[in-house]
Amino acid sequence: MTTSEDPTLATPPRPLGARIARVAYIVLAILAVVAVSVALFVTWTIQRSFPQTSGEITLDGLHATATVQRDELGIPTITASSTDDLFFAQGFTHAQDRFFEMDFRRHVTAGRVAEMFGESQAGTDAFLRTLGWRKIAEQEVEALDETTRSYYEAYAAGVNAYLSSRSGAELSLEYAVIGMQNPDYEPEPWEPADSVAWLKAMAWDLRTNLEDESTRAQLAADLAAAVPDADVTGILDTLYPAYPFEQHPVIVPQISTSAPEASESTDAEPAAYFDDDEAGDVLASVTWHETTDVIAAADMLIDSVGEGIGSNAWVVSGALTESGMPLLANDPHLGASLPSVWYQVQLKCETVSAECPFDVGGFSFSGLPGIVIGHNAQIAWGFTNLTTDVTDLYIERLDGDQYWRDDKLVPLEVRTETIKVAGGDDVELTIRSTAHGPIISGLTGSATAITEAPVVGEGDEVRPLGADADVPEGEYAVSLRWTALDAGTTATAIFALSTAQNFSEFRHAASLFDVPAQNLIYADVEGNIGYQTPGRLPIRGAGDGWLPQPGWDSAYDWEGFIPFDELPVSYNPASGYIVTANNAIVDDSYEHFLSRDWDYGYRAARIEHLIERRAAAGPLTAQDMRDIQLDEEMWIGKRLAVAMPDVDVSGEGPREAVDLLRTWDAQNGADSAAAAYANVLWSNLAQNIFADREVPMPIDDQGRLFTVFGAMLDDPAHPLWVNERIDVDSRDEMLAFSAEQAYEELTDLQGTDVRHWNWGSLHQIDLVSDTLGSSGIAPIEMLFNRGPYRVGGGSSVVNATGWVLGESYQTVTVPSMRMVIDLADFDDSTWNHLTGASGHAFHPHYTDQTEDWAVGIQTPWAFSPQAVKAATVDTLVLTPGG
Repeated sequence: MTTSEDPTLATPPRPLGARIARVAYIVLAILAVVAVSVALFVTWTIQRSFPQTSGEITLDGLHATATVQRDELGIPTITASSTDDLFFAQGFTHAQDRFFEMDFRRHVTAGRVAEMFGESQAGTDAFLRTLGWRKIAEQEVEALDETTRSYYEAYAAGVNAYLSSRSGAELSLEYAVIGMQNPDYEPEPWEPADSVAWLKAMAWDLRTNLEDESTRAQLAADLAAAVPDADVTGILDTLYPAYPFEQHPVIVPQISTSAPEASESTDAEPAAYFDDDEAGDVLASVTWHETTDVIAAADMLIDSVGEGIGSNAWVVSGALTESGMPLLANDPHLGASLPSVWYQVQLKCETVSAECPFDVGGFSFSGLPGIVIGHNAQIAWGFTNLTTDVTDLYIERLDGDQYWRDDKLVPLEVRTETIKVAGGDDVELTIRSTAHGPIISGLTGSATAITEAPVVGEGDEVRPLGADADVPEGEYAVSLRWTALDAGTTATAIFALSTAQNFSEFRHAASLFDVPAQNLIYADVEGNIGYQTPGRLPIRGAGDGWLPQPGWDSAYDWEGFIPFDELPVSYNPASGYIVTANNAIVDDSYEHFLSRDWDYGYRAARIEHLIERRAAAGPLTAQDMRDIQLDEEMWIGKRLAVAMPDVDVSGEGPREAVDLLRTWDAQNGADSAAAAYANVLWSNLAQNIFADREVPMPIDDQGRLFTVFGAMLDDPAHPLWVNERIDVDSRDEMLAFSAEQAYEELTDLQGTDVRHWNWGSLHQIDLVSDTLGSSGIAPIEMLFNRGPYRVGGGSSVVNATGWVLGESYQTVTVPSMRMVIDLADFDDSTWNHLTGASGHAFHPHYTDQTEDWAVGIQTPWAFSPQAVKAATVDTLVLTPGG
């Protein structure tokens, strides 16, 4: 008898709950196995793109062994016996850490983003193809001297050596994601023009006044339409006041004019854009002042230039320092990006010689050989944006395929290109150009808007081109004249800077640095400091480029470029320091027009004040330089702190908020409740005064608004205090209304207890990947984005963490890197940048510098061989194949 036949031996049935639990357990176990498998697969997918940083790799293309020593932050020091091997190894190392970033950048500069990301990027490609960055880069490569071209070719060979060993997700996690949508995409071999074209993207990011010009044109048209008898010229002059020369400093108060000592002469060639008869005098134009005294008493890519784009850089002579040697500080302000735009690296020849002259460290761009900012064994240099006007818009009159020029119709230059689109049909693009440059209306919203109600500047007057305007017949269009659309020599200048040994050779390098135009500061181990304006800076005809100009009249054309020997220069000034912070370079007595759109000098004035105050108290140290970089004093906050206590504010809460300003030190610290209120109050004031009107006025430059608002505070009868839209008709009413608004806004954001308010949470920064970080797909964005991080600082503040009035208090532009170079001992220098060495999501060096960056901590910068050896945690030996 079986158990089924004998009920006494049968197994009783399990309760239903137990059976469900057992099934659930099995399902959960299966899910766990799947989850672990998926996690292992994802981890493997992520980590297989991480680079090998120790051991040995054999590479075809190397001629001899090269070594890559990395410190605890993954920052490489590359040593080789020849320049070919040095730049080959740099290309290989850049590709290890940042190839996807490099690949994306070259697609941007070539107008080929749609090949990676599909139809949504075809409009971007059309604009970039119209500008023609890649074609200009190819011309620049063709013009390189043999030695410099060998650097770019060796670098490209190193990148391609890395590509030959990996593909797809082995290169970067991004390729695994792209492969789901665009499985046929494969990176092409790297070419020298891919490197050179990135300089055009940086020039575009630093073009400064193009947006101001188009904004003014649209504002003038709106004012003329809304108020036919309005004094448009006067309104623009009020909203865009002249640089406050009496209150804020210029970089070069006195331009040097006489010849250098013969011992420091150079036979280097001048910039390619000099006329032959100018070339001989390039380096014979500097006064070699010795310091006679010290001061005695105590300021990426194709989007619109953001609030806060600029830089700080200054140099202090040994007469003011504890060591008796110069100190040089620099922090360029750029759009926040992930990974950071900068890549720290050092390039060292085993034996420094004429054949292999590099012993240099600093900040590079991934995708570009060499060092952009840093120091070698003799000199150090830093950059800030020159903010000179190097772009002009021209209103053109078209008739079919022709345009008007001095009462004649002449043919447009026309070419066609094909934009390839991943997963879609090709797009045929027709590009039209005039004598001034490519036609960009129809491609950007601002340029297209200008054609709908065009305005030109004629002398000091604004002229709307209405229906009855005396202009040629035809269709309006807007063309762009820009220095970067001519082939230049910056691709050579980078290496000339890296190998310069004295001020004369530094000036030679500056003569080659034509685009983007940058302020260049200098210090050397002999104790000298200096400054040079470089760049291809236009000499204009009838106009000044403050507004679009009539393209049909050649009198408004550029007439050439300012000769290098007439550009501002300073060497060992008597003050003992040189400060550049995008402020005016010279005053209006300078013989050439440079710009009307300088930064208004609040950062420069504050930096000068802090240098003078600290030097009066005792010799300056490198720590003093780092402290100055972190200064967060808000100029407009000081004015509000003085003005607000006398204003009749309604309500206990708003009065308590205003009371925060009474004892505030005007520092925009991350933990400061007063800073939070002051910035929210300023935002509401700016919008109520300027933006919330029948014809909204631009609020895109806080330094400019500081100047306008500061003058208004001293003038209770100023007409801008009246705003009928919000029922305000006096200064005190405007201040009270905005104060109460600010209180309500902050209570919504951070609660009613004013003691718990803080600026850092309002002003936090989110690090967003430049590509997949804004895909709109949350799981993908989570893979690549990081943050938020609380930060202090603000706009037109030395710690320049910019934010956009009327949009958000979040940080959008940043001190992209900070460095302090000590000429007494390079190993006592320090550095830091926004993210980390790696572009690989989840790599330990992806964002390992960010927390230090947020609070201003810089790490030691080992330069000497013994210091580099002591700091090394990984060594990779690259050996030649074959």
